[in-house]
Amino acid sequence: MRIGVVGTGYMGENHVRIYSEMEDVKLIGISDPNTSRVKELAAMYNTLPFADHKKMFEKTKLDAISIAAPTTLHCPIVLDALGAGVDVLVEKPIADSVENAAAMIEYAEEQDRHLMVGHIERFNPAVLKLKEIVDSGTLGKVVSVSTRRVGPYNPRTRDVGVILDIGVHDIDIISCIYGMKINQVYTVAGSDIHSFEDHATIHLRLNHAYSGLVETNWLTPHKIRKLTAVGLKGVAYLDYLDQSVELHDNGWVQKARVEKVEPLKKELSHFISCARDGNCPMPSGEEGKHALEVALAAIQSYQEERMIEI
Repeated sequence: MRIGVVGTGYMGENHVRIYSEMEDVKLIGISDPNTSRVKELAAMYNTLPFADHKKMFEKTKLDAISIAAPTTLHCPIVLDALGAGVDVLVEKPIADSVENAAAMIEYAEEQDRHLMVGHIERFNPAVLKLKEIVDSGTLGKVVSVSTRRVGPYNPRTRDVGVILDIGVHDIDIISCIYGMKINQVYTVAGSDIHSFEDHATIHLRLNHAYSGLVETNWLTPHKIRKLTAVGLKGVAYLDYLDQSVELHDNGWVQKARVEKVEPLKKELSHFISCARDGNCPMPSGEEGKHALEVALAAIQSYQEERMIEI
C-alpha cells in the first residue's frame, strides 16, 4: 500500500512514524507548507517532501492518505485527495462545519472512495474492551456514561476551544458505547485563559432516555482521562491513560484483561486494512459528522444558555 501524509505537526509526525514502521506499507510522500519541517521529517523517514499537497497527488501514485492538517483546512484537502482517487483518513474533528463535513461525505460516495475519521479513542484497547462488555450485557442496561478529560493547556491549540479539541473525543465515545445518536445537548462553559472556551460541562441525552456527561478543561494541572458507565447490573470504571477497565457489582470487583497497545497503531492498521480490502472503515464520515454536530451544538448551547435539539 502506497501511503502519504498531509500535515507534519505533532499528530502528523506520529502518523509518519507509524506508517514507516508498518509491513506491506510504503510511505511515498509527506506534505506541509513548512518547508524546513517537511524536508527534515522526510529525510528522517526516507520519503519525499512536498510543500503543496496537490503536487504530491500529481507526482506520486497513492492508495491512501492521512490528513493531519488544521481543522479549517480539512475540507479542501480531503476533496483534493478524493478527487485524486485516494482513500482518506482525516483527523478529528472531521471538519470545521457540518456543511463541509457533508460535502466531504457526499464527494467520497461520488468518487467511490473511503472516508474515515481519526477518533483515536475508538481504538484505545480499554474502550474496545468496555464496548465488548457493554454489548455482552454484563452491566445490564446502561443508563449513564460520564467522562472526565482534563489537563493543562497545550499552547499548540489556538484555532478551537476545549470542546472541539478534546471534548469531541468523549462525545464520540459516549455515542459509540450506547450505539445510538445524541439528540439533546446542554452545556455550561467559559473562557478564562483562552480566546475560545477552556472549560466545559456537557450534558447529553440519547434516545430521550439515556444520559451522557462530559467534563473537560485546560485548567487542571495534571492530565486525567476517565470514564464511568453505570448499568443496572454493575458499574465499569475505565482509565484511557492506563488502558484499564474495572467492573464493580454487588459481590465482586473485577479487572478486565486488556492487551495494551498504542491506539494510533490500531487505528492506522484498521485504515490500511480497509483501504486494501475494500471494507468500510470505522468510524465513518457520518459518525464523524455526528460528533462534530454535537460538539458545535454544545458550543451553541453555552453561548445561548439553552438546550439544543439535534
